[in-house]
Amino acid sequence: MKKNNNIKPLLFKACENFINARFETVQNTIKEIQESLQSETKSSAGDKHETGRAMLQLEREKAGHQLAEIENTRALLQKVNIEKTSNVIGLGSIVYTTQANYFIAISAGELMVDHDKFYAISANTPIAKLLLSKKVGDHIQFRSSTFTIKKIV
Repeated sequence: MKKNNNIKPLLFKACENFINARFETVQNTIKEIQESLQSETKSSAGDKHETGRAMLQLEREKAGHQLAEIENTRALLQKVNIEKTSNVIGLGSIVYTTQANYFIAISAGELMVDHDKFYAISANTPIAKLLLSKKVGDHIQFRSSTFTIKKIV
């Protein structure tokens, strides 16, 4: 049972690392766009110059939206209480099923912890919506498969 006590903090940390890596990638993209905009300013090739600047501005706007999304995801992760345990699935629950293992927090994809595979999913995902408020022994029908909840941590 001690193993379970270590899994939540490890999954939480893996989610933090996922967000930090995405943040860093977007920050680097913004920096590269800024540098490109500055070098475009030094050039004066007429219409081609204006088209290039406009495309860079769109890329910068897109990166800004990604940055805002990352901040929202980070704020959601901070709401996850890894100390809390419950018999009912909620935000922060680790759910073991006959199909897969889930950590309901943020959408961070597949995570490996202690040689076990977990899927970090947001509470807004279709599978999480089915899992929320369920208990051990409940059966879930998702797409063409049915699985059973084995354990909640």
